[in-house]
Amino acid sequence: MKPRHKRTAMIVGALATIAIAAYFVLNAFQSNLVFFFTPSQVGAGEAPQNRAFRVGGMVKEGSVTRNNLTVSFVVTDTLKEVPVTYTGILPDLFREGKGVVAQGQLGDDGKFTASEVLAKHDENYMPPEAQHALDQAEIEKTSQSLK
Repeated sequence: MKPRHKRTAMIVGALATIAIAAYFVLNAFQSNLVFFFTPSQVGAGEAPQNRAFRVGGMVKEGSVTRNNLTVSFVVTDTLKEVPVTYTGILPDLFREGKGVVAQGQLGDDGKFTASEVLAKHDENYMPPEAQHALDQAEIEKTSQSLK
């Protein structure tokens, strides 16, 4: 084989190796990508079925029910509500009326089964996505009441 052919084969092999590695990296990134949705977006059908995502807002007052380690509660953005079920130990700062982000999947019955629940970490903090969702819901609520 001529040196020119060897060099071409090496370049083609290196490019194929880089392409395969890039495919595996992007595939792993895609499978671990988790999007955030508000209860209004979930209610509008924008959230994916049978795929993990995050839903955030406020824990509705009076909605928390406990059965051993299984906790059911409602996440709201003041316009729409999403029922959430979580089995496990909740964060110490989880409270009714406080901000929360739950990660999990939406079932065919419209109930969200959480695999992880995140709560605010101090008196003034709320996840930026949840705060934005609440602000948007308040704007929409105000514009609807003016009509």
